[in-house]
Amino acid sequence: MATLEDIARTLGVSKGTVSKALSGAGGVSDAMRQSVVETAVELGYSRICRKDTSRRIAVFITNMDYAKPEDFGYDILAGFRKLAEPDGYQVVVVPLSCALENSVPYDAYMMQHNYLGGLFLGLSFNDPWLEGFKTCKTPAVLYDNCVPGNPRVTSISVDNAEAMNQAVRYLKSLGHKKIGYLSYALESYVYQQRYQAFFRAAQANGLPCSESLGKCDFFTSVCLSEHLPALLEQGCTAIVCSHDRLANSVLIDCQERGIRVPEDLSILGFDDLPLCRFTPPPLTTIRQNRAELGKSAYFALSSQLHDVSISLIQLHTELIVRSSCGKAPRRPQAKKRIPRAEPVTKKERNDEA
Repeated sequence: MATLEDIARTLGVSKGTVSKALSGAGGVSDAMRQSVVETAVELGYSRICRKDTSRRIAVFITNMDYAKPEDFGYDILAGFRKLAEPDGYQVVVVPLSCALENSVPYDAYMMQHNYLGGLFLGLSFNDPWLEGFKTCKTPAVLYDNCVPGNPRVTSISVDNAEAMNQAVRYLKSLGHKKIGYLSYALESYVYQQRYQAFFRAAQANGLPCSESLGKCDFFTSVCLSEHLPALLEQGCTAIVCSHDRLANSVLIDCQERGIRVPEDLSILGFDDLPLCRFTPPPLTTIRQNRAELGKSAYFALSSQLHDVSISLIQLHTELIVRSSCGKAPRRPQAKKRIPRAEPVTKKERNDEA
């Protein structure tokens, strides 16, 4: 592990100058501070080896609401803080954007702002820092993402394979013999994991697992106007959705089409958002305990800060049974004419985006 002396020797400056530059103290020019940070990153210097460093850790959030109790990220952040702050850490929430990620490497940003490590919520495949996590020296915990091979990076999630087995096994017990899967576009690690887990679960339970039974799109409107009718016309009597909000949209769309839930079609969601208790009818879903995910994230980051490298933490899920799933109908929907919505126009897609 590189030391302050290594950085000072490389730049031809004193150890005190390096220490001031990394701690944010005065008496150092912006140009020198930038040179020190860049050299520290290049040499692989890490703050966790310092005894006099600040106790600041960051939670980076993108593509996820977290301000209100009903928001998905609220409980994760609360669980993280519940353990981190009594341990003496200052938790700073940092809204993450591609502009920020493109402006500075992860290690350099963390060094500039005196952060020991970070938790990341809501990352997708197009986030520039994902590539940097393969070689970063600053501890990072990634929720619903995986960057293997770097001992400084830990992944946390629920067990999506277990979750899909719970969903498919339950629907099979209700007599459903053909189950469809509806998802947002597979542009994130977690949606890919759930998509693949669904088909493995269908196969393990002896149910049809043709690729035609899995539909996905960027736009909810396309999922409803094109993919939902396509699944019904194949004879699906139940549909598992990758997310509760998508499942809620399906429920509403079925009402408009005259499709009864659960008499004609069973709908099952994922996440157990607060809205699930109030959908028409209340939504059966897979619960992931978000407060426990936050606590697990702190446990992983704290372990990294104490030189214990953890690769992966997965939590169990729980099937929450409500009223949106019922026994399979005697006559599958494929034998009825499924009313289609009007095709989605380019303007409507742009509006939704």
